[in-house]
Amino acid sequence: MDMTAIFKAYDVRGTYPDQLNEDVARALGSAFADFVGVGPIVVARDMRPSGLSLVGAFADGVRARGVDVVDLGLASTDFLYFASGRLDAPGAMFTASHNPAQYNGVKLTRAGAVPVGVESGLVEIQASTNAYLAQPATGAPAGYATRDLIREWVAHVHHFVEVKALRPLKVVADTANGMGGFIAPKIFAGLPFELEIMYEELDGTFPNHPADPLNPANIVDLQRRVLEVGADVGLAFDGDADRVFLIDEKAQPLSGSTTTAMVAQAMLRRNPGASVLYNLICSKSVPEVIRENGGVAIRTRVGHSYIKQVMAESGAVFGGEHSGHYYFRENYRADSGIITALVVLELLSAFDGPLSELVAPFQRYADSGEINTTVHDPLASVERVAATLTSRGVAIDRLDGLTADFGPWWFNLRASNTEPLLRLNVEAATRDELKAGVDEALALIKESD
Repeated sequence: MDMTAIFKAYDVRGTYPDQLNEDVARALGSAFADFVGVGPIVVARDMRPSGLSLVGAFADGVRARGVDVVDLGLASTDFLYFASGRLDAPGAMFTASHNPAQYNGVKLTRAGAVPVGVESGLVEIQASTNAYLAQPATGAPAGYATRDLIREWVAHVHHFVEVKALRPLKVVADTANGMGGFIAPKIFAGLPFELEIMYEELDGTFPNHPADPLNPANIVDLQRRVLEVGADVGLAFDGDADRVFLIDEKAQPLSGSTTTAMVAQAMLRRNPGASVLYNLICSKSVPEVIRENGGVAIRTRVGHSYIKQVMAESGAVFGGEHSGHYYFRENYRADSGIITALVVLELLSAFDGPLSELVAPFQRYADSGEINTTVHDPLASVERVAATLTSRGVAIDRLDGLTADFGPWWFNLRASNTEPLLRLNVEAATRDELKAGVDEALALIKESD
């Protein structure tokens, strides 16, 4: 079996059972046990039908190497990160996040919710997994236990807001049959919100719509419901509920950049002068807001393993990605959709007006969203575009893919880690400049293929 197909930049992910099955999970468990050396290893899973047997096989592989397992059962990914941090134990979360039903995957962390990615151990784990596939580990199994940390998790999440300052708000959450339907009722219990959950039933076949709120088609139901019931805010969670996207009272979606800027301001009010991270496809409004509020803005590559590493190095209090991942220093530097949702609800509770007015100061530019283009060789295309722009004297940088700044507009172009795609993000001062910029960037991509 070709493991290169399922070992990605930040996790393991593939279709079940042809790419990722119980044999692979068992070998991966043994490989991960060797990698971390000591236990216990905390495991959890989302609602996908294959999760139970995959976790069982993974645990068998771990225990065969003499390392204990603690099973949390069903969990959101940010819950698993919390457990890894609170117990100071390595973790394995079985989820394929927003991917379709036929997929499953594993997100791995060292003790303290420190991520494991391609530059921090995943390559070695892949090689060891291959070895254990050929020769499975044997031996007297180590210990296995279950543990319920829900009450501790709820208290931890509530710690990020002043609960007594929250006021009654009408909230609609579309959890897309994912883990948000498991965790949101527990977090919101006892808070002064009128909460309605759409598609709350845990169902890894996603009978209503895919659990990918980045796709505008998947938030249509939520937008409609927000208007129907006159909600103050809509929350759209992805499958493993580590990401959240917000909808205002007019059913307009907030970009990840807008949410990053808004939460960054709140974090800086509590932590004056702190550093805040933002990835390089975030709007220019994000570093502007950070600096305006006395913070130190640090630009990073895309991806949680890079952001968490820079957070550890810089001591940053918060970090945000345009894709809807939001990281908190006091959450073991891990990302959490539900913590972000509560922070925004606290801000709205203190604001004399609707969400659309609260976020207006952060919405300063026009952006394209992510535009994907299929090309023959994404990396080669990026290099050709870079050469063309350099010959024209355009300012570029190569922190992650290619970022080109034309003054009134800029774009970032990155090769997908998993598909033959180029991912393009464009931002401009006006809608007209945005349209012209998108057209020019797409023309460059076409010429490069």
